[in-house]
Amino acid sequence: QVDRRRSLTVTEIRFYHLTRRSLEDVLPVMLERVLVRDSKRAVVMLVSVERVEHLNAHLWTYNDSGFLPHGSAKDGTAELQPIWLTDGDENPNGATVLFLADGTVSDAVDDYDLVCTLFDGRDAGMVARTRDQWRAYQAGDHELTYWQQTDSGGWEQKAVN
Repeated sequence: QVDRRRSLTVTEIRFYHLTRRSLEDVLPVMLERVLVRDSKRAVVMLVSVERVEHLNAHLWTYNDSGFLPHGSAKDGTAELQPIWLTDGDENPNGATVLFLADGTVSDAVDDYDLVCTLFDGRDAGMVARTRDQWRAYQAGDHELTYWQQTDSGGWEQKAVN
């Protein structure tokens, strides 16, 4: 496991309400920003090994003109992977950014600088569980923001806590 010294900052938690595009459409763009613009590492937590492998394959093919370095347990060498895809609550690559998808929840959000929860707004059960997550995070020492997809494909900030 990579040793990472946590800064003494409050964890920022962003909720991304997917209403127009899928996780497979928006996550690669977000991961590119984390790696290229911010020069950070990321962990992406998904609900199952099957979802991990689906996204693993997708990240190799989503863009013909680019490369997004990533890996999963199937690939190994987690400490060398800028993006780690997992179905477990782990941080073997020393990431400072965590992406939670498919309704996953981490017990270690305070170990990250930024946590992004992406949820499908067309799934009423997922929306209800995400509202519960928001309320639970409000009780902690976190900066919360809620973003919703716009008709143009961008994001609009709808709430801050």
